[in-house]
Amino acid sequence: PTRRSSDLIAANVDVVLVCAPAHSLNARRLERELTVVWESGATPVVVVTKSDLLHGDVADTLDEVRSVAIGVDVLAVSSYDRDGLDEVRALMPPGVTGAAIGPSGAGKSTLVNALVGHEVLATTAVRSDNRGVHTTSARHLVPLPGGGLVLDTPGMRELVIWADDDALEATFVDVDALASGCRFSDCSHHAEPGCAVLAAVESGELDEDRLESWRKLQRELAHLARKQDARLAAEERKRWA
Repeated sequence: PTRRSSDLIAANVDVVLVCAPAHSLNARRLERELTVVWESGATPVVVVTKSDLLHGDVADTLDEVRSVAIGVDVLAVSSYDRDGLDEVRALMPPGVTGAAIGPSGAGKSTLVNALVGHEVLATTAVRSDNRGVHTTSARHLVPLPGGGLVLDTPGMRELVIWADDDALEATFVDVDALASGCRFSDCSHHAEPGCAVLAAVESGELDEDRLESWRKLQRELAHLARKQDARLAAEERKRWA
């Protein structure tokens, strides 16, 4: 969804391919996307696209992604070299529907074409700075040779989370695990004494940017919850007016 509307990305999807372009990885966006997918009930898989641009640094990049996509399968794929395509196809056997999400230029349509084996979706060449040009403006459900289905979605410039605490915990399992060692059960991990999360940041065990991302998403969830409560209260007043 956007900040002005709650547009539905996909429905009845089993697997979500969270496409992260190798040349412009954004850990904070990835955390946001994973939270949305966990909330949906689908299984997220991070697909590092355009891995041919890494020139041999694939392992380091995958380790970087795994540090924020904890417990999630991470695959490196090059639609150009056709590396990793079999692993992605195996995620969508007969009876399974997948969806590809990610920013414009992440290579979603190119990936779908590569999975099918021929061009079924229009694509646009990347710009000189290796960033893709937005192509897909509608959703396309495409049958795969193995019997599964994959949905190509428009690139999203902005993604607002609609989730609960369980989805956030699934994305930040490392923060949640550390929080169990805090002195206070309601610790907010800001300045409380005996905070195990802050201690982990101080020791270098937890990246400070990751903690700040957790805080930001927590604030967004709290804001959305307040808006939802206000809306429900207004509807109740109308019923009895």
